[in-house]
Amino acid sequence: MTRRSTNDNERIDKEEVMERNHNSSRSSCDDSVSSSASSESSQLLQKHLSKTDSTCSSSSGEQSSHQDNEEEYEDPYSDVRERMEELSRQDKVLHCCPPVDGRASEEVSIPFFAAITTYLGYAVLITVGHIRDICASLFRNGRYLATHKKKKKTGESDPMHSNSNNPEKYAPLLKSWENFYTRRLYHRIQDCFNRPIASNPGAVIDVLERVSVDGNKTMTILGEKDAVGNEHIQTKYVNGAHVTFCPRYNGTRSKQQEQEQEVTQQQQEEVTQPQPQDQNGGDDGGRIARKCLNLGSYNYLGFADDWQTSCRPAVMASLDNYPVSCSSSRSECGTTALHKQVETLIASYLGKEDAIVYNMGFNTNATTIPALMHKRDLLLSDELNHTSIVNGARASGADIRTFRHNDADHLEDILRQAIVMGQPRTRRPWNKIVVIVEGIYSMEGEYCNLKDIVRVCKRYKAYLYLDEAHSIGAMGLTGRGCCEYTGVDTKDVHLLMGTFTKSFGGMGGYIAGDRHVINYLRKNCAASAFHNSLSPIVCSQVLTSLKVIMGQDGTNTGKQKLTSLRDNSNYFRMRLTDMGLHILGNYDSPIMPMMLYNPTKIAAFSRECLKRGLAVVVVGFPAVPILMSRARFCISAGHTREQLDCALDQIDEIADILKLRYAISTFG
Repeated sequence: MTRRSTNDNERIDKEEVMERNHNSSRSSCDDSVSSSASSESSQLLQKHLSKTDSTCSSSSGEQSSHQDNEEEYEDPYSDVRERMEELSRQDKVLHCCPPVDGRASEEVSIPFFAAITTYLGYAVLITVGHIRDICASLFRNGRYLATHKKKKKTGESDPMHSNSNNPEKYAPLLKSWENFYTRRLYHRIQDCFNRPIASNPGAVIDVLERVSVDGNKTMTILGEKDAVGNEHIQTKYVNGAHVTFCPRYNGTRSKQQEQEQEVTQQQQEEVTQPQPQDQNGGDDGGRIARKCLNLGSYNYLGFADDWQTSCRPAVMASLDNYPVSCSSSRSECGTTALHKQVETLIASYLGKEDAIVYNMGFNTNATTIPALMHKRDLLLSDELNHTSIVNGARASGADIRTFRHNDADHLEDILRQAIVMGQPRTRRPWNKIVVIVEGIYSMEGEYCNLKDIVRVCKRYKAYLYLDEAHSIGAMGLTGRGCCEYTGVDTKDVHLLMGTFTKSFGGMGGYIAGDRHVINYLRKNCAASAFHNSLSPIVCSQVLTSLKVIMGQDGTNTGKQKLTSLRDNSNYFRMRLTDMGLHILGNYDSPIMPMMLYNPTKIAAFSRECLKRGLAVVVVGFPAVPILMSRARFCISAGHTREQLDCALDQIDEIADILKLRYAISTFG
């Protein structure tokens, strides 16, 4: 009761708080954001170096050559530089200092015509799906119906169906809306998802060709050109645009791989570069693939493109002293010197006392949150937080409440009410309150309104947990993520989470915070106590890439990558917006969702892009709301302006075919 009365006395009217904060900050916000944006762009431009394929070196002679290259550098975006910086500045002003009405910018909303046709499209798909299910049940014949009729003469069962699918022996494992959605909606466009690749995920990738003989229920890699029975179709593949032939892995080393192994053993400084694949292949029995511009991978800083020169020597050298896997958890025999080095460097990089690394990015959230949150705790989550956060929150047993996306005012309302009312039924105070947000929201391309959220958390004494899976290494002058970009001290964020799968070219994740919290997680978090530890070789990759980003390798490669990523992202976003497409997110974000809305356009856009040599990611329900289907572009520092211009020309053509210009036309 004392707690409730105390909080009642401390309650402050929301309008007065908003007015006072707005008046005190708005007067200087435009100038501060403008100066910070201009200074950031000038620093980045001055430090931007020309892209080269030479091997990175830390010698003083090569450092002087880097300075010479900097003087001779010619900005690839000089003709649009001024406009790009102005758009970025305006976007940052609107995001950091929204108007009094709280609307940071004009939100993209689905046109009425698109909404009607989207609902109609789903209605037709669902109706036809149910009709096909009824027909399959009546005639006992269908792709998804396990008949298990034995052959009359041989008595052999149908090899296409396992006994577990026999409805006479086993109850169905899946019988719900999800199963129907998978069979009758998802499988229709399954060829647009889970495409296998046969190369590194750099700016250009090889996408293996797949076919289906059962109406997209299953997909099979086409394989070699001889697998195509029709000679006319073989000729189309051999002479087709963007078609390449990838050598099949047979468990043996090629001559090139053997040469590279010998070079590594001799510890030579220069590493032999792999020979390019034969573009006019087919005679070597290679698998049919499409060489595409990669607009879907999280290769933000382009380490997949220059890995041979930037990371390979150090990573391969670590195999001499460390195993590929420790075959144990961190709490047993799974900790090596490399794990300690990664944790120390991450903590230093983020300005935290300590850090802990995990072997999987998804599990970083899914296991850390249950270790920290328990019954009688309150967890406040942004409504668009990642599934890993949602799963971790549900597994924790804590009380969960969501606030509107990026809305600090709504968060404050929920916090105030939660503190005043206390726990349900008992009305006792919460043991602790934790707010969870993301640095960049992967399906929206927006960065967090971190300053206002930090202000609310500090005022109401709530802990703040920041997921920087997509922002660490991709935002800020030195790549330190959303905190650096928005001007928030990392000391004001209690727990910093991130992954190594995006900007660092590795795998796994980390949690950085106070030392006593990290020590608690080492003992109580399932990912540390029970899961297999992060591979020491991956630790070496993370160490090497992080040192490149921090400039500890003696080169300006890290600064060059950060500058290229920002420039490529802003240019691509600017051009897409000029086309009249509905583009979500903010400038300076490497993620650009483009709205498709109609479910039929998901497959159409993906297939048209693949036909033109573009590898893109398309997203539909249930990953996003049913009306908000989209394509998501992820830009990399490894892209060149010529590549982006080529992709934009193709997207412009597809936008005309599929009627996607919703920003300038109701009908697209």
